Amino acid sequence: MLKFIHVGCGPKRKDRTTPGFNTPDWQEVRFDIDASVEPDITGTMTNMSAVPSGSMDALFSSHNIEHLYPHEVSVALAEFRRVLTPNGFAVITCPDLKSVCALVAEDKLTEPAYTSPAGPIAPVDILYGHRAAMQAGNLYMAHRCGFTEKVLVACLKEAGFAMVASRARPGPYFDLWAVATVAEIAPEALRDFAAQHIPLT
Repeated sequence: MLKFIHVGCGPKRKDRTTPGFNTPDWQEVRFDIDASVEPDITGTMTNMSAVPSGSMDALFSSHNIEHLYPHEVSVALAEFRRVLTPNGFAVITCPDLKSVCALVAEDKLTEPAYTSPAGPIAPVDILYGHRAAMQAGNLYMAHRCGFTEKVLVACLKEAGFAMVASRARPGPYFDLWAVATVAEIAPEALRDFAAQHIPLT
């Protein structure tokens, strides 16, 4: 069975990742900084030492890397690459500052951009972290850096990933998706990975 590590899983399971991972072929290993969500492994993105090198076939990280300070991003992405097998790949999604800043330029910083299960989300929440969650004491939700599609792809390549497929989704999503492979693969294989793991809408 293939194994993927769900970085920053929170309370979520693999049915809340991608259709590609939500199959019987994939075993999920849940990884989080917060022990209260009962992950399989407790740790941080910048220190995944509890995960052996080359032990995971894939990695999924949803809305985590924006919680790092800028100087920590390269450290975390190096850890992501380290834990993957030579044929492994990472799937990463995070906010898209380019589409969010278009709303800021329209002076809509605090106006709801969309409604989530946690309630209305405004550009200020996407840029700096969910205000309600932080007010309730969860300061892990603070955002300390941000990405455009160009920057995310560059960071992944600088971390040593060989190939990257990416997509920016504007409103109502305001997010970025990337699939990054450890090894060079055929372009059609990269397209297959992207089709399985990057949503079109």
